[in-house]
Amino acid sequence: MIISNTLYIKNMVCPRCIKVVREELEKLGVKIKSIILGEVEVEQPKDELPLEKISKILSDNGFELIEDSKAKIIEKIKNEIISAIQQYEVIDLETTNFPKLLNDTINKDYNYLSSLFSKTEGITIEHFIILQKIEKTKEFIKYGELTLSEIAYRLGYSSVQHLSRQFKNTTGMTASEFKESHANLRKSIDSG
Repeated sequence: MIISNTLYIKNMVCPRCIKVVREELEKLGVKIKSIILGEVEVEQPKDELPLEKISKILSDNGFELIEDSKAKIIEKIKNEIISAIQQYEVIDLETTNFPKLLNDTINKDYNYLSSLFSKTEGITIEHFIILQKIEKTKEFIKYGELTLSEIAYRLGYSSVQHLSRQFKNTTGMTASEFKESHANLRKSIDSG
């Protein structure tokens, strides 16, 4: 019997999450070999770890220890997609074949992954990808450093119109309306 030394963690979505999980696990004396979104490989076998303490500390920080094998696959799908979109500077999202990416990284047939994801999450993988791209678009708009055209290019959209259509369909407002609504929420320090 092979003893696993990998912890699967739900809700790890960014580099900051990796930092928090690393720090919290190290406080508990867990020796970490490697850590990526959703997975922590530890030096000791899982059955030698204080799993209840780990579960509690993760929960206190908005994460969740995953034990179910299907839930692990779902989380891996989400993390691969989020990671690819976060790496838009090094990954050409316009040419990224997400089914192939998921098939290669998870080592399971894409049809199986797609079916499992849809049944579990209630949306398709394709829709999840769109939602993540729109979240990244919102982030770019809030920072205000890029034009919509530049955002569309970075996130692999074929045109600004395509991004605009998906943004409106997903959020219920245009990118301009979104930008305006967030501009009104921001106040300078000296405004009372």
